[in-house]
Amino acid sequence: MSYNYVGILLNAAMYRGIPRLKTREESLSNYQVAAAELDLIPCFIKIGDVDIRTGRTAAFIYRNHQYEQVSMPIPKVIHNRAIYSEAGPLHRIGGLLSRQVAVFNMNNRYGKDEIHKLLCADPYLRSCLPDTALFSPANLKQFMENHSDLILKPCRGSVGKGVMRLHQDGAGWSLTFPSHSRKNTWVSQKLRGRELPGPLKQQLRRYPYLIQQRIPLAEVQGRPFDLRVTVQRGLTGEWGITGMFAKKSAAGAFISNLAGGGSAYPVPSVLAEIMSPHESAVVIAQVEHLALTTVRYLSRHLPLLADLGLDIGVTADGRVYFIECNGRDQRYGFKKAGMMETWKASYREPMAFARYLYNHTR
Repeated sequence: MSYNYVGILLNAAMYRGIPRLKTREESLSNYQVAAAELDLIPCFIKIGDVDIRTGRTAAFIYRNHQYEQVSMPIPKVIHNRAIYSEAGPLHRIGGLLSRQVAVFNMNNRYGKDEIHKLLCADPYLRSCLPDTALFSPANLKQFMENHSDLILKPCRGSVGKGVMRLHQDGAGWSLTFPSHSRKNTWVSQKLRGRELPGPLKQQLRRYPYLIQQRIPLAEVQGRPFDLRVTVQRGLTGEWGITGMFAKKSAAGAFISNLAGGGSAYPVPSVLAEIMSPHESAVVIAQVEHLALTTVRYLSRHLPLLADLGLDIGVTADGRVYFIECNGRDQRYGFKKAGMMETWKASYREPMAFARYLYNHTR
């Protein structure tokens, strides 16, 4: 096989850190090793440098034991690892398609409401979804009548930002939300009847939110957990499960996001604390089936998906639920869980899919 360049599209801040090897959760070396095994050369780019008219871009390439910035033709295959909220960059990514550039995970920030609506159309997937609706005063009233524990989450957002819990106990309803002054700290406020505090009502009106029945997640030592399942397309072009790890919430928290103080563990070790080996094997098989069914369904409706991280909840009695889909999977959870080979594999599979695209688009 001949060498080919594969573009890794990064946000500007991460791109600027490449010469100093300061790219936060992204491992440049994992890309290098994985690409070399497939006779590919990774080049790291940002969308602001891509010139659709000339067909060229600036890029960082590893040469002479360091990353050098060069000018080069736009690679024919690009893995999008950037997230954009503005229309301009998204329009420019779309412009790459006019040059027959294959950009996989072209859009990696779909709204939670959009994904939920898509999945609801499939009977099996609908059965694995918690009760969910767009926020409105009428919907909130209905949900508070039907459920005693709710999650309010932004339709667009990541790492648990803006997520709130609304739950009822013997003393009435309480709202739990992030502290504005202390990181990874939660504040609980009793409601007057069912009336939300004024500032939070304004936030809910300002940004689209989902209301969702809170899944009664299984717990270990009082800490709820869910599973992050990395599902990717590789050398054959088919979807496969690269790996999964369990995310336990921090003490006293109701979300398990690693950025919010959660911690990562291998799945078998966590499930072993609450169920038998046979029950654990059944749950893992159900999680794998749900994950693969979900990504195959989504990829029929969304363009060129190839690398997703799914959050899947497990209840104490072994029922599995889809929670949400992440278009830019934070792979470092495998590293935090001590799963080093799986962490490296989560970089290898996208590079293998890039090789698949090169092999099948000539």
